[in-house]
Amino acid sequence: MTALSMFRLDYAAADFASRLKQRLAWDAGEDLEIHKRVLDIIADIRRRGDAALIEYTNRFDATAFTCGTELELSKTALQQAWESLPAAQAQALQTAAARIRAYAERQKLQSWQFVETDGTLLGQNVTPLDKAGLYVPGGKAAYPSSVLMNAIPAKVAGVGELIMVVPTPRGETNAMVLAAAYLAGVDRIFTIGGAQAVAALAYGTETVPAVDKIVGPGNIYVATAKKLVFGQVGIDMIAGPSEILVICDGQTEPDWIAMDLFSQAEHDENAQAILISDNAEFLERVEASINRLLPTMERADIIRASLTGRGAFIKVPDLSAAAEVANRIAPEHLELSVAEPQALAEQIRNAGAIFMGRYTAEALGDYCAGPNHVLPTSGTARYSSPLGVYDFQKRSSLINCSAQGAAELGKTASVLARGESLTAHARSAEYRI
Repeated sequence: MTALSMFRLDYAAADFASRLKQRLAWDAGEDLEIHKRVLDIIADIRRRGDAALIEYTNRFDATAFTCGTELELSKTALQQAWESLPAAQAQALQTAAARIRAYAERQKLQSWQFVETDGTLLGQNVTPLDKAGLYVPGGKAAYPSSVLMNAIPAKVAGVGELIMVVPTPRGETNAMVLAAAYLAGVDRIFTIGGAQAVAALAYGTETVPAVDKIVGPGNIYVATAKKLVFGQVGIDMIAGPSEILVICDGQTEPDWIAMDLFSQAEHDENAQAILISDNAEFLERVEASINRLLPTMERADIIRASLTGRGAFIKVPDLSAAAEVANRIAPEHLELSVAEPQALAEQIRNAGAIFMGRYTAEALGDYCAGPNHVLPTSGTARYSSPLGVYDFQKRSSLINCSAQGAAELGKTASVLARGESLTAHARSAEYRI
């Protein structure tokens, strides 16, 4: 196997900024043909409901459903999946679920209010969504961890009904996915997928109830459908390829860092793995580890394509410069494999999740550390956050004016409303003066 030579950048180079920008560039493109197909599917689901949903499901998943009621899995099926799991898998799911739930419990937003001196009450009322939809990939892809990460925050938030959709190609189900749904408290599960499942959740059919928000990962058809139904429903995010950025001071075992980079590169060829260090010799040692370990990996071809096409090693003069570069990149996952990670973390403003210290592998966050693994990608950590309980809660403003408060506020509102030539606004406020 030909040795892999990592793409390198030097912070001190005159063209560093432009070359970094070019390496980070990610454009999923807008496939107009896919866009049109998804629009047609959404329109058909809205028009024909269950009939269209069954037709698409049978066509794309090689199933033979004949009526809407056949699409739903019973709670008994979920319980049986849970009870049939090997003990080690059941214990792992329970441990992960408990940690995710404990973390989520601390995220709950609380209602609040205060009373002004004239008796006017102001505040904020926090309430959960009535219904949420969770999309889970099916077939060969089996992500019970994603079920836990999406479902548990929704249940902690108090969502009234959590509805999961998961395709079952040729009738195949994954026991760990169903067991995770049982453990997380998913209320209903439908064996549907693709754009048709997203459309059904957004608009409802005779069998599938419409929800208020759709969360969860999927392929390009699912992502496109989520874009197109946004507004009718809320969505979590449109995720790009997985990313990891490691900052290392050169004192961590190179094999550990190489495998940390592999852990995200193995997702797909477009995943991005970047290492930043102030130690040039360490970068060479990690490259040697990459070349020695790569042939041992089951997904070696995918890892190689990812590292060759989008990976990078970045040499910086010091760790402060490393933090500045990290803030530019705004990575999904950021490992601080340094002697004093807490101090370096204080310099980080833009990152989905920060893994601190030499012993904290990003993979722990993917499964069982506790914080959510649904994270902003493609630089969106500059303005967005991990999925959490707050994504399943709404905030309503509270305003209760006393007579005195209404009289005083009415004067201000009147002036502003007449300044905008909105006379009815002004007179409505003036009546209370």
